[in-house]
Amino acid sequence: MIEYDRPRRRFAIALAAMAGFIDAVGFLGGVTGGALLSHWAGPRRKPVVLSLVALMLLTAAIGRMVGLPALMLGGLVVAMGALNNTFQRGGEVTVGLTYMTGALVKLGQGIANALAGKANSGWQAWASLWGGLLAGAVLGAFLQDRLPTGCLWLAAAYCALMVAVALRLPPGATLAES
Repeated sequence: MIEYDRPRRRFAIALAAMAGFIDAVGFLGGVTGGALLSHWAGPRRKPVVLSLVALMLLTAAIGRMVGLPALMLGGLVVAMGALNNTFQRGGEVTVGLTYMTGALVKLGQGIANALAGKANSGWQAWASLWGGLLAGAVLGAFLQDRLPTGCLWLAAAYCALMVAVALRLPPGATLAES
């Protein structure tokens, strides 16, 4: 970026703003759709929302396969927006799965408490969640490079497996989430 002249930098910034705008609109549509679906699904929210995510990942894989990048990207954005509705309490998201600043803050505060000799605040759980996102990002980047036409099919299959896992979880089985 620093190698370009001022007009090209401004142009790149304008294009990044457009990408951010489109991503935000699509993500918001995914979050909204997932939230409405989760309200409708009630105690079976997890498998129902994850089924929507799996369907959107299949849509993305099909979009890539038939050469429709807008369908692929739309499916991915809606899927990730909807995914955040998996864990809720009282209609509010309790665990953000696609954004991690809150988890990193809780992790940092927990580490500080541990270093100060205070009681364990559960920071290891937040570290594990962040580690899951990191591991998925690394694996996704690797597979995108090595298996570009198959990686979205793998993501959809993995999500379908998570639907099966969610179906086996009793609804509202923990104190922190219902």
